[in-house]
Amino acid sequence: MTGSLISASRPRSRRQTLLSAALCLAVSMGITAGTGAGEVSPSSPVPTTEQLDDAQIVAKVNELVARAWKDAGVRPSPQATDGEFLRRIFLDVVGRIPSIDEASSYLNERGKQRKAALVDRLLGDQYVIDYGNFWGTIWTNLLIGRTGGQNPRSLVNRDGMSQYLRRSFYRNKPYDRMVYELLTATGVNRPGEEGYNGAVNFLLAHLDDNAIQATARTSRLFLGMQVQCTQCHNHPFNDWKQSQFWQLNAFFRQARALRSFAGRNIAKVELVDEDFVSPSRDMKEAEIYYEARNGRMAVAYPVFVDGTAIDPSGYVREVNRRQELARLVVGSEAFARAAVNRMWAHFFGYGFTKPVDDMGPHNPPSHPELLDFLARQFSAHGYDLKRLIRWLVLSKPYALSSRQGHRNEIDDPSSGEPPLFSRFYLRQMSPEQLYDSLLVATAAEQAAQGNETRKEQMRRRWLAQFTIAFGTDENDEATVFNGSIPQVLMMMNGELTKTATRCEPGTFLHDVAMSDEKPSEKITRLYIAALTRRPSTQEVRAANQVWQAHQGDTIAALQDIWWALLNSNEFILIH
Repeated sequence: MTGSLISASRPRSRRQTLLSAALCLAVSMGITAGTGAGEVSPSSPVPTTEQLDDAQIVAKVNELVARAWKDAGVRPSPQATDGEFLRRIFLDVVGRIPSIDEASSYLNERGKQRKAALVDRLLGDQYVIDYGNFWGTIWTNLLIGRTGGQNPRSLVNRDGMSQYLRRSFYRNKPYDRMVYELLTATGVNRPGEEGYNGAVNFLLAHLDDNAIQATARTSRLFLGMQVQCTQCHNHPFNDWKQSQFWQLNAFFRQARALRSFAGRNIAKVELVDEDFVSPSRDMKEAEIYYEARNGRMAVAYPVFVDGTAIDPSGYVREVNRRQELARLVVGSEAFARAAVNRMWAHFFGYGFTKPVDDMGPHNPPSHPELLDFLARQFSAHGYDLKRLIRWLVLSKPYALSSRQGHRNEIDDPSSGEPPLFSRFYLRQMSPEQLYDSLLVATAAEQAAQGNETRKEQMRRRWLAQFTIAFGTDENDEATVFNGSIPQVLMMMNGELTKTATRCEPGTFLHDVAMSDEKPSEKITRLYIAALTRRPSTQEVRAANQVWQAHQGDTIAALQDIWWALLNSNEFILIH
């Protein structure tokens, strides 16, 4: 590559100036910009905001949301019922509906602090496995997709990715530590292998084609910036330039995936950091090249999105580019804001921006003061995800009914309006939530035959029927789990529903059928198990008609009622 072909080359004096500025900034933040390949801890900025306690934070959240209601002239919906709140928080925190015993216990409790006590239990040791498995699954899908690691020739080991994430959530690993580990991980991708480190699977999923997808995913997931289109041209709606995409991409060029094969399939993959040899062979200033919009070749060096440059050396012993990137990511102002926005969207159905991972001046948040406040407190409290969850689920907007009131009709984000959170927005369970909720409601898992490996294989097969991988450059996926005909048919006639409505020993339905309870009591148990509430008078009347139609066949009557409840909108929706 000759200098005459480069349209955006950076002379040595300019590079030195940028490096000097970066080093000054690094020193001021307690970061050294030329570390070697040893173990390095994430270096988040020291919080400058006052660290408030949980009650103060929840009160501030309520105040800021209420201010938005007042400004918009809306009145919030009434409080959700106890059963609605219980079912909602179980689904959102541990990924399933409460069992009938858990529901009955909470509904019979009294006291003003029982919601807080419930949150303590869900975030404590009692539910640590459910919590870790649920959030591990969420982040596995975010990091490598629902189809990632399913192909035997894939670089990704799905079990390794899931195991790393589950264990991180079991221990409530700080969010900045987890992200730092994901971006800097080295080791083998497969559990049980020497040198195993499940965190490597994130980047292994996206390193092909000069790590273009690793660049886009890192920016989108951890900074809330969608930069994928800028690999070819400047962003049409914000200030992102094509050069910035490739400057960020340069941070990944030392990462290498070393494959080991078993026949034609990949047995394991090791992610390592190796010296990056640039096309010019200048190891001290190891550049990358890309094709600019005018067709000429341009050069890029590792520069973060905020303009912070690092030493461009390609030698790992002098500069570990991924470690430098990880420090800059977790130290960025965008880092906490992106995390808070994503978590808020999980619990409230909508984030402060839409899409949740496209933040910036071109897409201002609906509640900027609230977003900034929560981001500062999240950082000040050590990026504690469980603490962030506590603030959100104990807030007033989270506890509102999903029923629209007579003074908040305009609060309809589905129509394109910014959300006001004056009611709880209905949303459908994820496939994973539905699967696990069906198992809990029906005790089908207790009656299932086989070991844990077989059960997990059954679960993956059930989930796989709803996901389509397009094989595009951006590894796009789509789901038909959205009220489509395949989903309806699965719920009506699928194997899991058939298993759930069988009256076999060990199942919930069998226990209800064989009990000495009155028919009305049996019906009530079905409603509490499926919908976390007791049936209305009208519903009891309708169920009794079904019972009479079966002319004393208790099992057949219960199966029909149970099937109808499991196929109701109320069962499949989070409300």
